[in-house]
This record gives sequence, structure tokens and C-alpha cells, in this order.
Amino acid sequence: MENMELDVGGTKIKGVWIAVLISFATTIGGGIWTASEFFSRIEAVEDLGITVPLFIENTGNDLSDFKSRVAVIEEELKVSDIDNLQGKLVELGTNLKTIMERQSELAALQERVVEVEKLVTEMETTVKKAEMATKDSEAVQKSLKVVKKEIQNLWDGMDYLANPMGGK
Repeated sequence: MENMELDVGGTKIKGVWIAVLISFATTIGGGIWTASEFFSRIEAVEDLGITVPLFIENTGNDLSDFKSRVAVIEEELKVSDIDNLQGKLVELGTNLKTIMERQSELAALQERVVEVEKLVTEMETTVKKAEMATKDSEAVQKSLKVVKKEIQNLWDGMDYLANPMGGK
């Protein structure tokens, strides 16, 4: 999921932001669907030409079915919170705008992170080269130490050959 990328109007949305966007969209879609379903039911009742007084006359004294249906409709209205839907849509639009702005900021930040990663990689390469040069330098120092000792031994040998009795 974190590798997914969505391009919307030139703005790239990645990873978890896609999930946030989908959850907001499904919430709005569910609210719209519920409102649409409710209004289509009302239109269906009107299309049948049934009015509340006619319905009451046809049911006689048994209004319990009608009351339960009205209660269900009232409950659906409360659950759907249709009165506050416009405010929620505006709030959602503001939230989406903020998310898009943050996504742009994150894209810029990601570019800077990529640049820093490149610099770190270059620095690591330089450090490795320096470590190798240091190891090579240590080996040369050891070799020079051996050569100096051998030269000193040769001089000591020549001094001895020049004066075998040890007098200087």
C-alpha cells in the first residue's frame, strides 16, 4: 500500500493518504446513497397516489403499522443526519484541501530526503575510500619501518667491518 501512487490533477497521492481519501469518499457516498434512497421511497409513495389521510382511511383503526413506518422514517432521518450533511460536506472539502496541501509539502520533503540520501551515499563512498587509503598507509608505514631497521642493520654491519675491534 505504501508504494501505491495516485495522480489527481497533477498532485501525487501516495500510500496511506489514498486510504484516507477512499474512506472519506465512501462515507460521503454512503450518506448520499441513504438520502437518495429515502427520497426515492417518498417519491414512490407519491407516485402511487397514496396520501396520509387516504392511507389512514384504508387501514381503518389499526394505525400501528403506519406509526411504525413513520418511526422508521424518523429514525433513518436521525441516523442519516441529513440536516447537517451540507456542513459535513463543506468540512470534508476543507479537510481534503488540507490533505492535498500537506501531500504537496510531503512531496517536496520527499524530494529533499532523496537528495540527502544521495549525499549520504556519496559520503559513505568517500569514507570507505578513506578507510582503504588509511589501511594502505598503515601497510606502507610497516614496510618503511622494516626497511629502516634493515638499513640501520646494514650500517651497523658496515661499521663493524670497518672497525672489527670495536674502537671508534
